[in-house]
Amino acid sequence: MNVVVCVKQIPDPADPGALDPSTKTLKRDGKLILDESDSYGVEMALQLVDAAGGGEVTLVSMAPNSEVGGLRTALAMGAAKAVLVSDDALAGTDALGTAKVLAKAIERAGSADLILTATESSDGYTGTVPEQIAELLSLPSVTFAKEIAVDGSTVKVQRQTEAGYDEVESPLPAVVSVTAGVVEPRYPSFKGIMAAKSKPVDEVKLADLGIDAGSVGWAGGGQEIVEVAEAEAREAGTIIEDDGEAFGKIVEFLDDLKVI
Repeated sequence: MNVVVCVKQIPDPADPGALDPSTKTLKRDGKLILDESDSYGVEMALQLVDAAGGGEVTLVSMAPNSEVGGLRTALAMGAAKAVLVSDDALAGTDALGTAKVLAKAIERAGSADLILTATESSDGYTGTVPEQIAELLSLPSVTFAKEIAVDGSTVKVQRQTEAGYDEVESPLPAVVSVTAGVVEPRYPSFKGIMAAKSKPVDEVKLADLGIDAGSVGWAGGGQEIVEVAEAEAREAGTIIEDDGEAFGKIVEFLDDLKVI
């Protein structure tokens, strides 16, 4: 069984850096780490391959400056290889542009029985990329998976909901987004870390994927960040001390707010 996992490399949340003053976006020119949200997808993929008795896990990622720090972590966990898309023209790419790039990278990775993603990235939180990838690849999509099992040519998913979970079945191949915390990601062993250094990472440019640079990045997104400001400090609430007449003060306060 061959599983492709989309992983994002992000600035370390413990030291996220600063905003670029010209673009007003997060600087990504330093060391990047594996998004914790994606570590669950990697672990789920490894478990599915083990349960199938064979196959491999391939990573696909998009990152600047040929960054592979986060990929090496996932490779050390047990993934076999990776496809990295790194191109200066990708700066400023929105969610749809990201999905276009990842879809092409998935196709380049070879035939996949299953594509796993996180529900959303820790530094973006759009939550739309998995479904966009599925649409671009013309594949069925199942979201918020808390448990995944493969039975022949069918994937069975327990899909997490506010009231519990739904049992969903889909033909393979399919795109499934995994909810954080559903499995315990393995800690890379020393042997795995050393082996990861020699595992292949296929680094490609947009041209290698047949993608027009004008369809992604700032040009493709057609957006501009005009201002970034700190959130306003929350004002202190009104404290009413009970001196025997507090109820009257509360009624007056609620009346001023037009609540009563």
